[in-house]
Amino acid sequence: MVKPNESSPHTEVTSPKVTISGLTEVSRTESSIEDPRPGTKPVILCPQSRKEEKQCEPPPKLSALVETGQAESSIQVPLQRAYRGEKSVIPASLADTLCSELGIGRLLQTLNDILGTSYNLDDTPSLSSLLNQCISRNYDFGTAYGHLRQSWYDDLSTIQDNLRTYEKKDREMRRNALVGDQIVGTQIPPRRVWDLFSNRVVPWWVTKEKWPQPISHAWMEGNDRSDIRTPINGKEWPVPIPTGVDLKLIRIEMLNLGLEYVWLDVLCLRQKDGPGEDLRAEEWKVDVPTIGYLYRVVGVVVCYLSGLGRPFTLTAKVFQSHHWWFNRAWTLQEVAEDRIIAGDTPDGPLHTEPQDEEGKEIVKKFRKQLQALDDISPDSYNIFDVLAEMQKRQSAKAVDKIAGMAFCLESATIPAYYEDQSLEDAWTALVNTVIPWFRGDLFFGFPEPGTGNKKWRPSWDQAMAMPRQKGECGVWVGRDEENGNDWCQGYCIEKGTVRGLDAERVDRRGELTVIGANGKTHAFQITALHHYLIPEDTYTIIGAHIALENWVVGRRLSNNWFEKVSVFTMPNSEERKRLHDLEVTKELRNYLV
Repeated sequence: MVKPNESSPHTEVTSPKVTISGLTEVSRTESSIEDPRPGTKPVILCPQSRKEEKQCEPPPKLSALVETGQAESSIQVPLQRAYRGEKSVIPASLADTLCSELGIGRLLQTLNDILGTSYNLDDTPSLSSLLNQCISRNYDFGTAYGHLRQSWYDDLSTIQDNLRTYEKKDREMRRNALVGDQIVGTQIPPRRVWDLFSNRVVPWWVTKEKWPQPISHAWMEGNDRSDIRTPINGKEWPVPIPTGVDLKLIRIEMLNLGLEYVWLDVLCLRQKDGPGEDLRAEEWKVDVPTIGYLYRVVGVVVCYLSGLGRPFTLTAKVFQSHHWWFNRAWTLQEVAEDRIIAGDTPDGPLHTEPQDEEGKEIVKKFRKQLQALDDISPDSYNIFDVLAEMQKRQSAKAVDKIAGMAFCLESATIPAYYEDQSLEDAWTALVNTVIPWFRGDLFFGFPEPGTGNKKWRPSWDQAMAMPRQKGECGVWVGRDEENGNDWCQGYCIEKGTVRGLDAERVDRRGELTVIGANGKTHAFQITALHHYLIPEDTYTIIGAHIALENWVVGRRLSNNWFEKVSVFTMPNSEERKRLHDLEVTKELRNYLV
């Protein structure tokens, strides 16, 4: 399986770092986004560059004025004004020039000039075929540069064969990742990346396995965005971006952050209404669910919290907006160990302390949202935290809330993405793939029988309505893939009577009675940490075998099948030991309806 390339150049960032607790500048040391300062989790890398003496600045390789016609002084975000770094970036005007207009000679000379080589057609005959291919395929210079740059210093006689090999392997990797309706190869790189040096979207396989830095953002309302046709993605589909935003300025900002390749959904994930619309549904089956892996492996995510390319601002009303970054379903999986907040300005929220009470309250709420990201990190290991967080979020399609949890729930495999799939079917497909620990939490932690396809765990509607549960019950619910049966291996009491949990009251304490081997009745104190009523009756009861603290109450059906009714706990360790010593439990595999 392909792993992230550790040598990818991310070394040009000169940034102050800001912590959640202060939202003020801590230091201005040189930093790499692949090597954030330890011990300040979560860390926000604030990309505001320090001021330099004007006379010491080199001339810009890219500037807002040349690229967009806008004066640098009119650009709110300083890092979007100009790029003065040393990387081999090209202006949009050169990127848009057709290779056929240059001809082989000028095409070669331009590549030599940019990449510092001195190849010639006489000494390297294979170059003619390579460059002629760029012309015959109607490449512009940006596309040719993006495809050839990583291989330009290799044996030129093998570049064409190598690129064909890379493409074939990539195609096989994506084809083998999908088996039926299941993605079994979840750790795959994105299909396309935005090459900032060439300003072109290129296939991942031309990058020599360099992983892109993901850009996370929340989509704007339809009336606040525009669909543009851009040569950056070869005009393959309309690119939806916020009104007034220019991709050329985003490119400058990303270059100033030291990035080479980035992944931006609107550019790199095939969008609707393009000439390849028939390909979109097939690509989305794999591309949409697996992009969550990218956010796991890169460690740092670039976030536009106020909209793609827009300056970061904070107002009281953003917290209620469905388009606030923290309120979107897809951004739940886009949480990494550390973040760069893009769109930063000198007078923005990361650099100023409000003086009025309303402003202080806004900043306090923002800090709280940032801190809450830790609760949904892989380290939290609680399915109910993820579900509770998703309850608060919005999505363009309801099924996206389910697909957006796959990597948060440590799925071993991932269901393919179908945008028109029913919610309950999509939820069932996801629960079938998540790790057994999380499935066990749904069985032992959710207090009611399911109302959907299964009774042992909540339906999707229940999962989105339930209060946050405790979780981490310490037991598995497995699944037989051949027949689709769900099962739980645990301690089982075939007959136990539950009393005292059938009334609504604050103190929900009850009693479990069982008959020991000697015929005597033994009583144990139990507690319901929920408000669901458990009628007084005799039940079959399954216990979490590690500590016997969590129990599921249900009905015994034939052939070891079990129908869930509710759950309770036995919080007293002495009571649990006494029950264990009675030897009235037996370990059994119960099949769950």
